[in-house]
Amino acid sequence: MKECSFILLSGGVGKRMQLDIPKQFLLIGGKPILVHALEKIDLMEEIKEIIIPSPKEFIEKTEEVIFHYGFTTPIYCIEGGETRQDSVYKGLLETKFESVIIHEAVRPFVTVEEFRKLIYEDVENAIYGLDIPFTVLEGEEYIENNLERDKLINVQLPQKFNKPKLLYAHECAKEEGMNFTEDASLFFHYFHSNIRVLAGSDYNIKITKPIDRKIAEIIYKEYILMEG
Repeated sequence: MKECSFILLSGGVGKRMQLDIPKQFLLIGGKPILVHALEKIDLMEEIKEIIIPSPKEFIEKTEEVIFHYGFTTPIYCIEGGETRQDSVYKGLLETKFESVIIHEAVRPFVTVEEFRKLIYEDVENAIYGLDIPFTVLEGEEYIENNLERDKLINVQLPQKFNKPKLLYAHECAKEEGMNFTEDASLFFHYFHSNIRVLAGSDYNIKITKPIDRKIAEIIYKEYILMEG
């Protein structure tokens, strides 16, 4: 059996949701969004520890939610960083195992099967991704460049990495003042090594804006409950 550390990013503060509480505490199907991910993770004996980087002011609330739902996997809430990248770095410093899974609390609909497929994929580094079904152009006020859609990937989480290598890449980025929106792009920038892309899921949405919450309720009622 493979053994992994798990970093569950829970750093939102609710700005884009236009609410006073972070989106990970909003309810979907009567449960906090954070709980939907943790329920799946807690079922997997391959996951030996869960590190949750959180804003300092919401660590206590996160711990209350965890206690209320009685998860059995060891869970450690830590203070997150100024950015998503900083939070991952802080999480990596707390992990004990060579393989690490990184996920976002606000992607609640990843299945146990999808987590396990990632864990047992026969490469050190792998992500989920989808084809992009629309045209993407490069530019700001004016179009500056065409991009080839069939070579582009809509990057999803969870992602799996060799922890020592990813930690090294983070340290390089920190030293050089480089910022990335997620870890596959950071890892590739420094190693240019193979990162396998697994077929993602349309249900694996990231809840960021108010419309996403409405979509999530539909997915939960018409897909999660029906499948369950």
